[in-house]
This record gives sequence, structure tokens and C-alpha cells, in this order.
Amino acid sequence: MTDKVVIRVPNNLRRCSMRKLYTICLTFGLLCIVAYAAKKYPMTAASIVPGARAEVAISKDKNGNTTLKMSVQHLANLENLTPRASAYVVWLQERGGNSENQGQLKMDKNLKATFETVTPLKSFDVFVTAEQDARATSPSGPEVLKATIQP
Repeated sequence: MTDKVVIRVPNNLRRCSMRKLYTICLTFGLLCIVAYAAKKYPMTAASIVPGARAEVAISKDKNGNTTLKMSVQHLANLENLTPRASAYVVWLQERGGNSENQGQLKMDKNLKATFETVTPLKSFDVFVTAEQDARATSPSGPEVLKATIQP
């Protein structure tokens, strides 16, 4: 003769523990995605803009390209720079390559700005210069912010 022992767990307890397990797994998965999806690099400010703070967030898009999101705070008004400039320009430069103008960094009245671009580059420098012309084909003004991006 064999005796069977059956332990019955109420349904509400089973559901509760499954919900907790699901929540923990989902939270862990989201944290992993966020950690993998965006890597942040602080930008170094030049002495002509000592109060500036900037950060670049790097992630990959579905095509394997690099997505760059720059956020800037406390960058000096262009008219306060010496020499005066008319635009802040964002540049990307691959190691040993030429600088490429990515566009103008436009500050709001609170001296904040954001800038986004996509590039096929993986390892590169991103920097901001104060230029006389936003359409400059090579950097000629003073460099105000810089970061080196590495995979």
C-alpha cells in the first residue's frame, strides 16, 4: 500500500507568487535592455565655457548604426564668447579621418540644448565648436565640448 500526500495550495497564493516572479523577471529584463541600449559619456568643457555641462548617450539602432543623443546645460551665449561666434556646431571625427559637420546645436533661453544624429561610425570623437558659419565644412572656431566614443 502506498499512501499519497497531496498538498493543496490555494489559487490566490499561486497567482501571487507567479506575479512576483513575473514582475522580477520583467524588471531585470528591462534593466538589462536599458544598460545595453545606451552608454553615456560625459563631455569635457573647454576653459572658455567653464560652466558648461554635457553628456552624450550612445545606442544602436535596428540597422546597427550608432544613435547619438547629446544634452547640454549652461553653455555660454555665443555673443559672450571671445572671439564672437554665430553658431555652435557639432562634429564627428573617426580616428585619423576628417571632421564631419553634423549640424547646429541650438540653445534655448535657459542655456540648454539637445542634439540627435545617427552615424555608421563606432569609435569616434564628438565635439562642439563655436563657428562663424553653421555650415562650415571644417572646424575653425574654438572647441568648447569634447568626448571620445568607444564601443
